[in-house]
Amino acid sequence: MNQKSTIYDIAKKLNISAATVSRALNNNPKISEKTRKLVNDTANEMNYTQNRLALALKSGKSNNVGVLVPRIDRNFFSSVIRGIEECLYPEGYQVIICQTHDDENLEMQNIEALLNAQVDGILMSINGTTEKNDAINKILQKKVPLIFFDRKKNIDGVSSVTINDFDGGYQATQHLIDQGCKKIAHLAGDLSVEIYKDRCNGYKQALLDNGIKFNENYLIETISKVEQGEDSTKKLLNLKNPPDSIFSSSDFVALGAIQEIKKHNLHIPNDISIVGFSNEPFTKFMELSITTVDQSPVEMGKIAASVFLEQVNNSSNIEIHKKIVLPPKLLVRKSSLKN
Repeated sequence: MNQKSTIYDIAKKLNISAATVSRALNNNPKISEKTRKLVNDTANEMNYTQNRLALALKSGKSNNVGVLVPRIDRNFFSSVIRGIEECLYPEGYQVIICQTHDDENLEMQNIEALLNAQVDGILMSINGTTEKNDAINKILQKKVPLIFFDRKKNIDGVSSVTINDFDGGYQATQHLIDQGCKKIAHLAGDLSVEIYKDRCNGYKQALLDNGIKFNENYLIETISKVEQGEDSTKKLLNLKNPPDSIFSSSDFVALGAIQEIKKHNLHIPNDISIVGFSNEPFTKFMELSITTVDQSPVEMGKIAASVFLEQVNNSSNIEIHKKIVLPPKLLVRKSSLKN
């Protein structure tokens, strides 16, 4: 097994001190350009790689930022990550991405791994089951900058970037009412999670403001999967008084709802109108395009990263904490727009 080259190997080959090699590799201005080039060329020839963790321990800065998301296979989270990277890469930061899969223990393990890697900051969307603050307290105790995006906990001194989920739920429901719908069902997410609770409250408030009585039979909690949309919609259609429209807190659940409605030979949107949430790419490109609420994920990622940069580059004694709430955007398409 080949041993890795060290700065001592480079120093021996060039007949200079290891300290000079170290300074040259770290672009110390005291080292001449000629020597820096010679050292770097030799390091490349010898396949030398710097130990970033050792450098981080020595300098207190790793130029790595951890990003925690529930899952990366959703366009929303991958778009947030894109926004974060677009903002941080030009500033010399690398992004380490971790998935929690909505598992509190895995979230804790990921946070410990990131802290052990000496990351300069953590940007995270908490998973839906997080109840304890142990992992988050660990971040705060180590004074590592923490910024929440999308799903957050309300903690003093911790910045967050979210959208107004209440307003998104309100707009979606109001749109269905404006289309003449009066029996509006809501396929909610886990109502113990703040974002889904807020969307549901927006739905209920729109009903109230328009004099429509809330029907508890029209509210079903789901997991954000197509199959859940099918099963929940089957229950709704089997009611004695089925709904004339569905507002779903998830585009995937909305897709399942559409598939189930088609099995019953009902017409969308004339028999039942559908509105989703998140603006997943498929919603736009389906033959029956889905009305949905856009969450501006790339912008959310860029803003979260900008807040982090403000914090780490802050030279004043005044701590920077921001609670940024972005406006949702209702995108009206075929699934809800009646003739």
